[in-house]
Amino acid sequence: MSGTGGLPVSAAVISERGGPFVIEQLQLAPPRPDEVLLRVVAAGVCRTDLHIRDQEYPIRLPVVAGHEGAGVIEAVGTAVTALAPGDHVVVSYPSCGACRHCLRAELPYCVHGFELSFGGQRLDGTSALTRAGGERVNGHIFQQSAFATHAVVPARSAVRVPADLPLELLAPLACGVQTGAGAVLNTLAVTAGDRVAVLGAGGVGLSSVMAAAAVGAARIIAVDVNPARRALALELGATEAVDPAGIDLAGELSARTGGRLRHIVETTGLPAVLADALRAVDMTGTVAVVGAAAAGTRVTLDTNTLLNGRRLRGVIQGDAVPHEFIPRLIGLHRAGRLPLERIVTPYDFADINIAVKDMSEGIAVKPVLRIGTASDPASDPASDPAPAR
Repeated sequence: MSGTGGLPVSAAVISERGGPFVIEQLQLAPPRPDEVLLRVVAAGVCRTDLHIRDQEYPIRLPVVAGHEGAGVIEAVGTAVTALAPGDHVVVSYPSCGACRHCLRAELPYCVHGFELSFGGQRLDGTSALTRAGGERVNGHIFQQSAFATHAVVPARSAVRVPADLPLELLAPLACGVQTGAGAVLNTLAVTAGDRVAVLGAGGVGLSSVMAAAAVGAARIIAVDVNPARRALALELGATEAVDPAGIDLAGELSARTGGRLRHIVETTGLPAVLADALRAVDMTGTVAVVGAAAAGTRVTLDTNTLLNGRRLRGVIQGDAVPHEFIPRLIGLHRAGRLPLERIVTPYDFADINIAVKDMSEGIAVKPVLRIGTASDPASDPASDPAPAR
């Protein structure tokens, strides 16, 4: 991109706490030397976007959310050498690349990670988005704000992907699928013959189920109150499914496994469910906590449950290094062991509020917004989108 003028873009803006996503025409500044300009083709909708909408993370409004972006690079900054215009990419979580954790390849635990993801701006305090009159619009959620026709993103967050695969299927690899599958494959290192329980069968939980099935876990217990989700979990590889309503969940899991349940993935973010998980896991077993709760959520635990070697492990982004893990997930998908099409429901960009409602009501597992096209910008259906519904 040349020149200093902004690029007109359509973006879904949150202007009030708990309010709707409203598609507006904004201006997007050109990419900086270490950034790329992305034509967004698809973006997954995640419950984190709802936390932002509802101000459970204190991000200043107005703001453009969206952190599971996938698209085609249109321009690169002057310092970018590993990517080129025309590349298909998935944009994952941000990291600084220079802190102690990044230097140890612990990218999800970058010391600037929260600020980069939820600061609503670049680290230097700037935003690339403005309204026509020059009013600042906060963005850079996960340093992308993908609920827009274009985004400027750090080159280090963009993972090149094969051009023959639909970007609407690959977009959730950026966060939700990576988180659930990574908790199983990276954090817990589940192998053939293991016993695994997955608490919550949303997009993250079902990704955990698929990953556990892919490596041959002998017992995969999916827990969810939604009967349709339990049925889908069984279709995706769970060996059994449990409705937790009105039962002693810890006792049920222990009874089903003879007390030998070594791996639990907790995706709900509910304190009571986490307490049940710690009671159910075997001695020296691990509970991987990936479920995000509102800031300030407290959990009461009997610390004696930890004395026999039980481990409670917080997990960000499935402990994944995206440039290594996303290609692995794509390989599983090509092999038929990560059937992303079973959890993805596409929506037009204009239907973003319908997508959010369907996700909130359990109708859609992983909504993905179709924002642009991969091949022909001139026919981009979101270049002049209808008002959000």
